[in-house]
Amino acid sequence: MSSSHDPRQNHLLASLRDVDYARLLPDLEFTPMPLGWAVYEAGVPMEYVYFPTTCIISLLYVMENGDSAEIAIIGNDGLVGVSVFMGGDSVSSRAVVQNAGDCYRIKAALLKKEFDRGGSLQQLALRFTQTLIAQMVQTGACNRHHTVEQQLCRWLLLSLDRLHGNEVLMTQKLMANMLGVSRPGVTEATHKLQKDGLISYGSGRVTVLNRPKLEHRACECYGVVRDEIKRLFAFELPVRLKPVS
Repeated sequence: MSSSHDPRQNHLLASLRDVDYARLLPDLEFTPMPLGWAVYEAGVPMEYVYFPTTCIISLLYVMENGDSAEIAIIGNDGLVGVSVFMGGDSVSSRAVVQNAGDCYRIKAALLKKEFDRGGSLQQLALRFTQTLIAQMVQTGACNRHHTVEQQLCRWLLLSLDRLHGNEVLMTQKLMANMLGVSRPGVTEATHKLQKDGLISYGSGRVTVLNRPKLEHRACECYGVVRDEIKRLFAFELPVRLKPVS
């Protein structure tokens, strides 16, 4: 594998014991992830579990009328497909590539077999699942109680924590779909943040210019999710997870 494509760009894989990582490595398949690609659909059994390295994947709840809202995002901090080892092979949400990039995937049956060994993968996967649940709970509260601007700040910060650099590729239409709000609301919030010098936006590219001020403008929800990750893994995003000893 070339140095530019390394499974250990995913923090969970990087934190496995060497012996556990070596056992998984031959079955990890490098996979480019184009923007908007549906990783899995609600109710459909999952064939693979995904470990993002440079992409971000959104978990979306889709209503009967086709409307959707993001319930969590996953990047190089974890894996997509927790239901494989949590008692089911499908879920009620949809997973879509939010930010194009790369990923490694492994067949679900092989991942489940490794999880059942009870080694470092099991410990790390369960910790990650707890952070994912915390993110979902906090997202639900945020969508109900905070402004579109605060939600947008939270979303940008969570995305940046899982990317290298200070840019997020996302149109206002897609941002509105992810947040489950109207496009005019996202447009207004984006313009306000840009006017105040926190971000620049153009051609579907959001560049964060002042992260400390963006964190100040965000609601408490970003900090709650960030602190839960730090508590369980004792690391600062985007630094690797604490290895299991």
